[in-house]
Amino acid sequence: MAGKTKTLSKKENKAKIVEKIKKILKARKDYLPPSVIEELSLKLTSLKVSDKKFELIVEKTLESYKQHLIDANEACGIIAAQSIGEPGTQMTMRTFHYAGVAEINVTLGLPRLIEIVDARKEPSTPMMTIYLEEAYQVNPKLAQEVANEIEVTRVIDLCHLETDITNLTINIIPTKEIERKHTSLDKILNALDKVPKTSSRIVDGKIEVTMDEPSYKRLQSSFKTIRNLKVKGINGINRSVIRREGREYVIYTEGSNFSEVLKIKGVDRTRTTTNNIQNIYEVLGVEAARNAIITEAASTLAEQALIVDQRHIMLVSDLMTYDGTIKAVGRHGISGEKSSVLARAAFEITVNHLLMAGQRGERDPLNGVAENIIVGQPISLGTGAVQLMLDFNKLAKSK
Repeated sequence: MAGKTKTLSKKENKAKIVEKIKKILKARKDYLPPSVIEELSLKLTSLKVSDKKFELIVEKTLESYKQHLIDANEACGIIAAQSIGEPGTQMTMRTFHYAGVAEINVTLGLPRLIEIVDARKEPSTPMMTIYLEEAYQVNPKLAQEVANEIEVTRVIDLCHLETDITNLTINIIPTKEIERKHTSLDKILNALDKVPKTSSRIVDGKIEVTMDEPSYKRLQSSFKTIRNLKVKGINGINRSVIRREGREYVIYTEGSNFSEVLKIKGVDRTRTTTNNIQNIYEVLGVEAARNAIITEAASTLAEQALIVDQRHIMLVSDLMTYDGTIKAVGRHGISGEKSSVLARAAFEITVNHLLMAGQRGERDPLNGVAENIIVGQPISLGTGAVQLMLDFNKLAKSK
């Protein structure tokens, strides 16, 4: 009960601080975003400060916030492009990086950044980080059970296969793995029903597979099919590795199937993630995909010890997702959909764009940067954005 009262008092204290911040802002006729007020109130709950110091902290926060605001006529797109492009030239072409465990590798560096901005349907090395619910995250046996349910288990992983050429049959002999993977001969027998023109039965603790039309060729093809036959697990998840991180066990997988993994009992649906952004978009929607683009791009750059302001990455992800779908930054996405003919032609396949625009009778209003540079006009930026000019001669005469 005492713990509960303490939590309530903390909440009340935080609410009072939020109100206090809002009161100061109202008196100053100033503004701070709700997220900044929330973060500031969390910091101030753990500090004991006088009213004068409290006001000073709010003032300094406002000052810092205003410094980080972009001017109305700032070319934020160009700055974001430079901010990401310049460190991008320092990135290595190193493709594989082991994700904390020797068995799982993921694409990082420049190839991964290209994958993200190209909005690829499937990353070259899809992987998942699966967090577990409270009871499962501290128990290695329960964590192993979840991993067994997720990882694709084939007949070859559980049994030893032998071909009997004399009787034209296949003998499936179980190994110790059958117990470790929490499966049984009956489950394997059910899976064997999918193999065409064969019949199976359990004889003396092993499975005997006979051909409906016995032939050596049929025996060989059935052997290959049975070998790779799925007994349990989720399609696309080829391997799973359990790793202890702090006090909890986390499952890393090679391969991704986000929607199916979230259905497994014991999986924490709020924290489990995948590096397949399209998968996230299909299951959780465009806002989650936008956050995934930001997280993936930022972590790819951070892994190479390259620091890029989060807001520049956010601008790119906003452009990629603003219409409710994920668009690539390229001629098949954002660049290919520009309203300006010359801007599209300047990017890629110049002749095709100009011919198509000519056929359709398109007009170019020359509003953007690229098209104005092409025709040799001042761009609407900096001095080029100023429409008002002062006539010094008339000013001198007025005196």
